[in-house]
Amino acid sequence: MASEDSTRAVVTALGANLAIGVSKFVAAAITGSASMLAEGVHSVADSANQVLLLIGGRRARRPASGLHPFGYARERYVYAFLVAIVLFTLGGLYALYEGYEKVSEPHPLESPLVAVIVLLIAAGLEGYALRTAVGQANRTRGDRTWLRFVRRTRSPELPVILLEDSAALLGLFLALVGVAVSLLTGNGVFDGIATLCIGVLLGTVAVLLAVETKSLIIGESAVPEQLAAIEKALLSAPGVNRVIHLRTMHLGPDELLVTAKIAVDPEEEGADIAATIDDAEARVRATVPSAKVIYLEPDIYRPETARFTA
Repeated sequence: MASEDSTRAVVTALGANLAIGVSKFVAAAITGSASMLAEGVHSVADSANQVLLLIGGRRARRPASGLHPFGYARERYVYAFLVAIVLFTLGGLYALYEGYEKVSEPHPLESPLVAVIVLLIAAGLEGYALRTAVGQANRTRGDRTWLRFVRRTRSPELPVILLEDSAALLGLFLALVGVAVSLLTGNGVFDGIATLCIGVLLGTVAVLLAVETKSLIIGESAVPEQLAAIEKALLSAPGVNRVIHLRTMHLGPDELLVTAKIAVDPEEEGADIAATIDDAEARVRATVPSAKVIYLEPDIYRPETARFTA
């Protein structure tokens, strides 16, 4: 369900950005607005990013192989990281360059009404795309704040779309302010300043995305609520005296690796221990369905060497 929600949000954002990008470039050609041109490149970067997310989602569904026995689910993280690179280079750096050129050699805008109309239409389309992403995110966000959701979710697509669409709306506002002030003052330098602000905005969002997705690529554990649920499920199995230590890692947004050392009675027979492990695994999977791969090691609890590690 989370994967389907992410795909729908990505496809909606892609459709909106393609339409917006065309209108921005037409308006930039008519008005000569640097901020409008920067916003057009921003839409191209966003569209490329959404294509990358769709490619990553498709490649992640490939079955496991001998070379990749745990599958390819983490490709979604790799492609999300590429999104951050594209957003920074194609969007942020170009906007900074274009803004510098416009501030260095400002010129009046032509047909500014066209730019205003296009910006307002683009804001409406971006708002619709953001509304769709928010609706899909709310299905899994629970009572977490938006910042906490972006920081703690293990699915990369929705945070990327949420941040991109939010940055797009703010960028459109900056472009609108730049065009309006340039029109009122007759000084095109304000259009260049707005373009520089757009570049800084895109660079900031790109860095935030890069930091978050890098952590996912390296490998993040289950969220605290899942860790507590896994431990409780293990302890509920007859024959499990305690969890000596527990380690988890996301193989992908919806695939969790669980490894644990569990204490069993020293007098237990091998067949009984095997039955205990099978029961404990079944309880974990029933409690946390994303726990696809589970390895449990039976041991004798020794207080002097035991250590719990999440």
